[in-house]
Amino acid sequence: MALVCIDLQPAFLKVVNDADKIQRRCAFAIAAAVGLELEVVFTEQVPEKVGPTSPTLLELVKNPVVFGKNTFSAWANAAVKEHFGTRKTEHVLMCGIETSVCIYQTALDVMAAGLQLTILSDCVGARRTNDADVCLGALVRAGAHVLPAETVFYSLLGNAQHPFFRAYTQLVKSSA
Repeated sequence: MALVCIDLQPAFLKVVNDADKIQRRCAFAIAAAVGLELEVVFTEQVPEKVGPTSPTLLELVKNPVVFGKNTFSAWANAAVKEHFGTRKTEHVLMCGIETSVCIYQTALDVMAAGLQLTILSDCVGARRTNDADVCLGALVRAGAHVLPAETVFYSLLGNAQHPFFRAYTQLVKSSA
């Protein structure tokens, strides 16, 4: 399982609705994934023109894996596809922006590749909320799971005996 963070670049973050909330929720998801020892991968849309991923998000990962891309779908990028092909990833968690463009197209390609997909509903954003809602609905009908990050990570913990449980509950409290 891996968390894929799509295009969390400041230039894009500043134009989506609830940008601060989206960045905080993505930080929560990244910290939870790191605590559960999941792989975290970042994509950047045309970074030479738009700039890199938000440094506050990158610093949450010890050795962040970052792929620049010029395709809207991250899975249309040969390096991303190869990276995940060598890891035998079966399930992708996804956060980032923009829901109606890069998230939508990447999600379709992830599912077409035969992988399970969960979009973290509170960790995706768009310029137009209505467009995002329509796209998330279409993705659910196509087979994607769309759930809040807290729900997903509690499911991965499974029970209160998990070694990361205490740290996770503190992360939940601090991210409320």
